[in-house]
Amino acid sequence: MAPRMIFARRVTQLLVGLFLYGVGIALIVRAAIGVSPWDVLTQGIDNHTGLGFGLITNLIGIVVLLLWIPIRQKPGIGTVLNVLLVGPSAQLTLWVVPEQDELWAQVLVFAGGLAIVALASGLYIGARFGPGPRDGLMTGLHSRFGIRIWIARTAVEVTVLLIGWVLGGNVGIGTLLFAVLIGPMVGVVLPRLMVPAAIEPQRKEVPIP
Repeated sequence: MAPRMIFARRVTQLLVGLFLYGVGIALIVRAAIGVSPWDVLTQGIDNHTGLGFGLITNLIGIVVLLLWIPIRQKPGIGTVLNVLLVGPSAQLTLWVVPEQDELWAQVLVFAGGLAIVALASGLYIGARFGPGPRDGLMTGLHSRFGIRIWIARTAVEVTVLLIGWVLGGNVGIGTLLFAVLIGPMVGVVLPRLMVPAAIEPQRKEVPIP
């Protein structure tokens, strides 16, 4: 594949992936059976400020990105766009999709949201424009201090989960399902969506007569 075609695919994947990521987390919110740890924090802050889920998602992303400075992480364009685009996409979906109160609808909407988040993660990670701010925080802690990634991830997500729960965020069975299932689901789709690096064609050596 030509380098220009590869770059066009990367940009398309990045933008579509970030848009769908916001859609997915908003559907999980509307399922009302529990959200991811970071979204528990977002809901908790929204309960006390009324700023709106989408805007708070952006603000938390900015704060997390600032935490990259002491751990010497460098954001990519995908990292910056993640901070800017996921929140508006989520807020738009929340305006369109009402909260569910029937169990069958809650399960269906949650499952759809989880599948979309997994697909979206594969799209924007596979575009190779840099990790999201939250994922970069985990890998940065690993690189800077030698903390194992799973320990860093667990410590950070448990912390934000507890803070969000105290503030009134929705912790439920969906929170547990998200934590258990999202990793394996992304692991399935990511290899299929990873954009290959451009490979320059090798020059043919002309034999010297």
